Amino acid sequence: MTIRKAWIAVAAMFILNGALFGIWASRVPAVMEQFGLSHGQLGALLLAMAAGAVCSFPFAGKFVDHLGAARITRVVALVYPVTLIVLPLAPNVTVLAALLFVFGAAHGAMDVAMNGWGAEVERRLEHRIMSSLHAMFSFGAGVGALSGYIAVQLEAGLLTHFLMSSALISAITLFLAAIDWTSDTTTQKSGTVFAFPSGPLLLVGLVAFCSSLGEGAMADWSAVYLRDIVLADEGTAALGYAAFSVSMVVMRLLGDRVTTLVGPVRSARMGGLIAAAGILLAILFPSVSTALTGFAMLGIGYAVIMPLAFSRAANDPNVPPGQAISSVATLGYGGMLLGPPIIGFIAGVTDLQIGFALLAVLAGVIIAVASSLK
Repeated sequence: MTIRKAWIAVAAMFILNGALFGIWASRVPAVMEQFGLSHGQLGALLLAMAAGAVCSFPFAGKFVDHLGAARITRVVALVYPVTLIVLPLAPNVTVLAALLFVFGAAHGAMDVAMNGWGAEVERRLEHRIMSSLHAMFSFGAGVGALSGYIAVQLEAGLLTHFLMSSALISAITLFLAAIDWTSDTTTQKSGTVFAFPSGPLLLVGLVAFCSSLGEGAMADWSAVYLRDIVLADEGTAALGYAAFSVSMVVMRLLGDRVTTLVGPVRSARMGGLIAAAGILLAILFPSVSTALTGFAMLGIGYAVIMPLAFSRAANDPNVPPGQAISSVATLGYGGMLLGPPIIGFIAGVTDLQIGFALLAVLAGVIIAVASSLK
């Protein structure tokens, strides 16, 4: 087996994870309508999704270290689509919250496992590939968001959309991931079950948190922002996350080369500047064109941050890869899933534009602590 086949296998898992998340994100306005949710109620409901992910990170890290990243990635990939398909079947908000907890847990566990597998391939190749893998996540998210646009145009219900889209993408990606790969494992004890970064990894986690909170905001609020602030129709609103994801794909495909040329610290600082400019454009000049442009700039700005954070964590000299990745993910992807309820809370107290202004502040934090990614 060639390393190229290994890259394709891991990339397929990144695509699957992104696509399932993008499918969900593209239909958040429809979920709000089905259950009669306000902005504040949606934000509170998404806490269940965030809690599921945060709870899954440390357990996934332990399984990755002791059973192998490739094996755990493929196991979770079988379960994850099912957790999406059952969401429209919720009879009430309480059951929906419980199902979102499970959906978030599957998403979080796969994040840890697939990044661990990607780090193994990166080490054996001996050059940077993590940004290109995360590009595949963004590509998958864009495909998922596009499927939402198509579903709206065809007037397809949530269940039909979720079932058909997830079944198709799962079949393709699981086929591509079916390779023979022996993952690194360790018998080293990793201490407590809950993994929270410490020492240098704490700042790495903070950088990841600031970036992924913005990613989470785009996933769950970009369509709502376009519909309620810009007054776009539902089909156009679904393009907000697609614009964000497509620009992120392009930048992440270039990210490994950019990082090699200018270094991880400068790459992160430039990303923070572009992200801040993008969100300010969308807030200060709310129209369809400026909002989509601003969201695309956010995608460019955030593109290299998470790959750099996970690559730094996976190669920490003092902590096993699974534990290091899961600890950074606790802040990193915890931010992705905690971001939407935080934005929802601020929007409920003030308005959605002020909630989005938080992203500009966090972009400044990325610039300030980017040196932790050396």
